Amino acid sequence: MPTQATDATCNWLCTGEEFFGAMLEAIDRARESVCLETYIYASGALGERFLDKLVGARQRGARVQVLIDGLGSYGLSESFWKPLRDAGGEVRQFNPISLHRWGIRDHRKLLVCDQGIAFVGGFNIAPEYEGDGVNCGWCDIGLRIEGALVSRLAAAFDEMFARAEFQHKRFMRLRPITASKSILTPQEQVLLSGPGRRRNPIRRALGADLGRARSVQIMVAYFLPSWRIRRQLMRVIRQGGRVQLILAGKSDITISRLAAQNLYRRLLRGGVEIHEYQPQVLHAKLIIIDGIVYIGSANLDHRSLSINYELMVRFETKDFAQKAREVFNANLKESRGVTLNDWKELSFWRRFKQSWAYFLLVRIDPWIARWQWRALQD
Repeated sequence: MPTQATDATCNWLCTGEEFFGAMLEAIDRARESVCLETYIYASGALGERFLDKLVGARQRGARVQVLIDGLGSYGLSESFWKPLRDAGGEVRQFNPISLHRWGIRDHRKLLVCDQGIAFVGGFNIAPEYEGDGVNCGWCDIGLRIEGALVSRLAAAFDEMFARAEFQHKRFMRLRPITASKSILTPQEQVLLSGPGRRRNPIRRALGADLGRARSVQIMVAYFLPSWRIRRQLMRVIRQGGRVQLILAGKSDITISRLAAQNLYRRLLRGGVEIHEYQPQVLHAKLIIIDGIVYIGSANLDHRSLSINYELMVRFETKDFAQKAREVFNANLKESRGVTLNDWKELSFWRRFKQSWAYFLLVRIDPWIARWQWRALQD
């Protein structure tokens, strides 16, 4: 059922089956343009299905552009794209692997067809995302969008596609434009962020919304918020509000889960409700703050909020937020509540691993990324 969010009409797509099916249908109907951006594009049956649809769109005369990340899609052979390139399609790799800049990544996921339909969310194009998120396939959330917002998402793609090669001089000439700015409308925003000294638009918007929040629901795969955000979550509770988290009970990145668990004790003591999603690996990115909804590619961790190129869409309408809460609550039923007693009997070795995971992701990873970013500007 479509949901009206200000000027946009949106469809929630909460399984890989729904999301990929809707994307493939949109590509199949495209006549003018197809713009696909993803962190991971894997070979296999799903990747071949997308490739066939992309080639078909190009053969119908549509302009087809594909942007994949050099690290996320590292295992994909260049020969995979030969049919699309032979048909006249364009494929670029963002920041091909290099020792001195490997930490700067394009983590965004976006599809825009004919500048009229767009898809955002956490789904990569890989077989592990196929399924319903309960019986099989990772749990993720996506959104199909129609309306004026789509043209702004198309412009965001164009910017990243232009800077894909990450060559030093060209990249720095392009950087002052809107890749790290917000594109605004009265009640909807496309929040674009990336590395550098400027304040992160996603982090800034979250800070402003949390500063006046009464109800917060967060469902993310990787949870490692800054001290400031943790303090704001505690403030919500002290002022009589409620904070609920759905985090990964199963994760594809063990170190990330360990680092998040390093925060559990303090959060639980402060009154935060923590639930771990049980059936499958959790990969969703959904934040609901009162009547405001964030959905897109960014997790609530240091890499998403300080290092990666990310894309989030922010809607501020009560009806849309109510639908988001329904999605959140459906996943809450598949999650196990975590209590403070669960963490009182942890072994020394378990706590040691959690502390070290936290240190590596909060201190070492950002330090390396900042060093690489500064080196690019020298």
